[in-house]
Amino acid sequence: MKIPKRLRPLVEDGLIDEVISRLMSGKEADVYIVRCGDSIRCAKVYKDAVKRSFKKAAQYQEGRKVRSGRQARAMQKSSNYGRQQQEEIWQNAEVDALSRLGRAGVRVPETFGCVDGVLLMELVTDGDGDVAPRLGDVMMSEEQAIEDHNLMMHYIMLMLCEGIVHGDLSEFNVLVDDDGPVIIDLPQAVNAAANNSAQEMFARDVNNMRRYYGSFAPALLRTQYAKEMWALFEEGNLTPGSTLSGDFGDRNDSADVDSVLEEIKAVMQEEQARQERIREAVEEA
Repeated sequence: MKIPKRLRPLVEDGLIDEVISRLMSGKEADVYIVRCGDSIRCAKVYKDAVKRSFKKAAQYQEGRKVRSGRQARAMQKSSNYGRQQQEEIWQNAEVDALSRLGRAGVRVPETFGCVDGVLLMELVTDGDGDVAPRLGDVMMSEEQAIEDHNLMMHYIMLMLCEGIVHGDLSEFNVLVDDDGPVIIDLPQAVNAAANNSAQEMFARDVNNMRRYYGSFAPALLRTQYAKEMWALFEEGNLTPGSTLSGDFGDRNDSADVDSVLEEIKAVMQEEQARQERIREAVEEA
């Protein structure tokens, strides 16, 4: 295919040997399948802030460290330099989170460097070598749902032990290969201790996973992992070896299975419609 403008410098520098195809277009980036030597990888091209539709980006950036006072002042004034620094912080947040979480034992794509707003990383594939499907496109048995949910809760616990909250976790940014779930898309990751909205975001992340897996295993809808993990985190007692039960003292909010399933259906229909619009746009381009 024709080499996209943002990928040309990486091709010229020999970091990418071939652009094979466009994989997807998301709210904060376009993703391409590329060949780097003998390896097939993906290149995530971050969109500029004016083109990025990620809602409430400032809320996610709260608590992120800046290198100097000059950088902080420029960002507050929204000067050209300040906007450039904000973009670098947004992109570096994902690189940093992926690296830290990979070392902590969370299944995330391996990274190979971020150059001029382009992140080169592992292409997650299934056993046949095809691009791994998203969790939202996967059907599973009740037994499999319980197993994968337990694994996802473990990953989320490891993330919180690292002080990281995904902030936008749902069935649409988790891939599933032959070994289970792989968490992707972390530019909005927040500092659990420094962001005032971290607890709210964490609960939403955990409960999104509960909702989806609970559509296959309704017993999961009664679990309270978000409250349990956050309570341990606040007390300083959450460790990578913590044993979770999914129980929590406050059990006043019982699950309404029918309403949860309706919510799932609505979200999936919305995503299918969005993907159809993307396909039509690609065909017209």
